[in-house]
Amino acid sequence: MRRLVVLVLALVAVSPAQAAPPAVHASAFLVQDARTGEVLASSHPHAHLAIASLTKMMTVLLALERHKLSDVVTIDRRAAIIGESTIDLRPGEHLTVRDLVKGALIQSANDSAAALALSMAPDFPSFARLMNAKAAALGLHDTHFVRPDGLDVPDHYSSAADMTKLARVLMHTRFVRETVDEQTATIAGGRTLHTWDDLLSIFPRTIGVKTGHTAQAGWCQVAAARGRGVTVYATLLGGPTRSERNIDLESLLIWGLAQFRVVSVIQPGRTYATAGLPYGKRPLPLVAAKPLNAVARVGRPLTERVVAANAVSLPVHAGDVLGHIEIWERGKLRGRSELVASRTVNKPGLGSRLGWYAGRTLHHLGSLL
Repeated sequence: MRRLVVLVLALVAVSPAQAAPPAVHASAFLVQDARTGEVLASSHPHAHLAIASLTKMMTVLLALERHKLSDVVTIDRRAAIIGESTIDLRPGEHLTVRDLVKGALIQSANDSAAALALSMAPDFPSFARLMNAKAAALGLHDTHFVRPDGLDVPDHYSSAADMTKLARVLMHTRFVRETVDEQTATIAGGRTLHTWDDLLSIFPRTIGVKTGHTAQAGWCQVAAARGRGVTVYATLLGGPTRSERNIDLESLLIWGLAQFRVVSVIQPGRTYATAGLPYGKRPLPLVAAKPLNAVARVGRPLTERVVAANAVSLPVHAGDVLGHIEIWERGKLRGRSELVASRTVNKPGLGSRLGWYAGRTLHHLGSLL
């Protein structure tokens, strides 16, 4: 069986992408494709800025690494006296890590974050060292933590790029994904939590992740939205007001999702190559064994790479694998399907083969006369 490699450029038949993202009123922003990490749009993505309660994503990440959700934490007095956004924890009270994480993520409770921190370290400076070590391990080069809650203090900062990366890491945990998608929840002590994430009700495709606000940081948020086959993250730091942050993030998410389409890139039954057959048989079409839909960036071509037999011996049966087709985007494999024989072709009997050879010989002799 001889093999032939065929390269074919296939343009995705979708409309051109929007030329630019919407205008944003913030110190920095970033929009990213969660599948590939490709940055779709950004402004000052690595600027060192105050991040307010986005900090709590790191506190929760460490808590989930070092605790079970069922572990019980005794509330430290130092956590109970933390002010601003709280769930009114009392010194000596016992709450599970599950409830404290919910308090930190849904209601952005500073006392929840502090209680988690003090369950892992003897004091806040010691916990900050754990946070910074984890940041370094994750490659968050624009980030430095001082507190577990994000309240304004000197030398506590990050960037839109780093906060997006941290959010994506945190969202690998199913419990986190379920929690940040909740608008309300009830935890120990009859406490009812209410989210600060307005986008959960404003933009139905939103699936999280974390909001933040302080006087120094302004209005911040890492948001994620799911479309068909793609999830887009949009991070905004330093928004002037809560409403402008919400409007800008919704616009960025809509724009980001609009950069993609789900397209049918491999169609079952379609002939992608043909293989020659002996004994004068007509060529054998090779068809895709299964369909494939792929998420494609609008306006960006995909490449088909077909590797298939250019000749086969008999017999061959319908469904025999005789090659494959690959779909590539910018050097990355997006999908693959086997190419199979479209029909069965039996090997002729001895008499038929001898007759074919005789006919071919006479044909060649005739051409010499």
